[in-house]
Amino acid sequence: MDTRRITAMAEATRLTREGRLAEATALIQRTLARPAATAHLPQTPSATERTDGTPAPSPGFPPPAPRDGIGLRRFPARWIRRRALPGRVTGPGLAPPSTPRPGPPAAGRPATGFGAHSYSNAAGTRAYRLYVPGRYAGRPVPLVVMLHGGTQDAAAFAAATGMNDLAERKTFLVAYPEQPRSANPGRFWNWFAPEHQRRGDGEPSLIAGITRQVMDNYQVDADRVYVAGFSAGGAMAAVMAAVYPDLYAAAGVHSGLAYAAAGNLPAALAAMRKGASGRARPAAQPVPLIVFHGDRDATVSPANAAGLIDQALAAGTAGDQALAAGTAGRQGAVRPAPVTQDGQVPGGHAYTRTCYQDTAGATLAENWTIHQGGHDWSGGVPHESYTDPRGPDASAELIRFFDEHPASRSQSARR
Repeated sequence: MDTRRITAMAEATRLTREGRLAEATALIQRTLARPAATAHLPQTPSATERTDGTPAPSPGFPPPAPRDGIGLRRFPARWIRRRALPGRVTGPGLAPPSTPRPGPPAAGRPATGFGAHSYSNAAGTRAYRLYVPGRYAGRPVPLVVMLHGGTQDAAAFAAATGMNDLAERKTFLVAYPEQPRSANPGRFWNWFAPEHQRRGDGEPSLIAGITRQVMDNYQVDADRVYVAGFSAGGAMAAVMAAVYPDLYAAAGVHSGLAYAAAGNLPAALAAMRKGASGRARPAAQPVPLIVFHGDRDATVSPANAAGLIDQALAAGTAGDQALAAGTAGRQGAVRPAPVTQDGQVPGGHAYTRTCYQDTAGATLAENWTIHQGGHDWSGGVPHESYTDPRGPDASAELIRFFDEHPASRSQSARR
């Protein structure tokens, strides 16, 4: 870290100790902020891939999400609705907190488009954007909750990830909760504060409330509700998976940190620089997890990806403890052996994909390391904030992973 950053972080620590959290956060935001990545050519199929554009999978891997010959993402047929596109209707405006929530859209004319909404509870109010695809026709569809990074807002994050385009093609809803400057001057989710790491409190309660409000107002498949995020949003997605495992069937973290990796701002800064100081605290219930991280990320250390994977595996193997105790004595549950696949985006980044499975063969976690990648959304839309089009397509891989991991019926019954 250069002298300027060291000085700034020392000053932020002093401000925090004096209780001047807003000033400390603003200083961190100014220090860490940097312009978006420059535009690069969009990726094209590699010569080492099969002729249909799909990389040849390694043993134990489901195939990565393919792309067609003109750069458009392709998806499993069971997610595609082959109905005529209904006419678009402008989404509802931002309702004040006192306004009752609207009822479900009429079955004949569901509201579609990118609408603005809000949700309130005892912890406060959060605005959010909701994308409803044109093919939505009032039948149960998946829901993906996307948490933006610092300095971003919902619209910028939607544009950067291209997730609305995916939703239109695959017919699922996307909700984008938005952190206001009043809660954090840099619009960072406060993932490092204990009051925002608990079920039913703070920002987790607001994000869960937004999720449930969408489920109440639209026809959502309760077994296919997911959460993902980038940077501070990725760290908050890890919190949501840990404290609401009954609500989300799987989670995705891009350039983020593990649940409870820090309990205050100085610890958060240290974890961002070099990873959490202690072993990640396992969640009470396993939630399948996919992780993306650039190995040249200078904002959030790549060591945090390992912490996320360790946490997911600790939760996932906890259920095997009784069996392991009867078969392996004091050794306890055995960490799943990784299955690794290397790939290359033509003209872009190489990557390593590592998959971890439990004893029954179910995937507990999947880790994507983008070689030479920085603090950017891999495969993101050119010219948008914090994107690197040279990387593998994180958005498509998120949806492919989510498609492979619906919740069990017993889990969704507890929501």
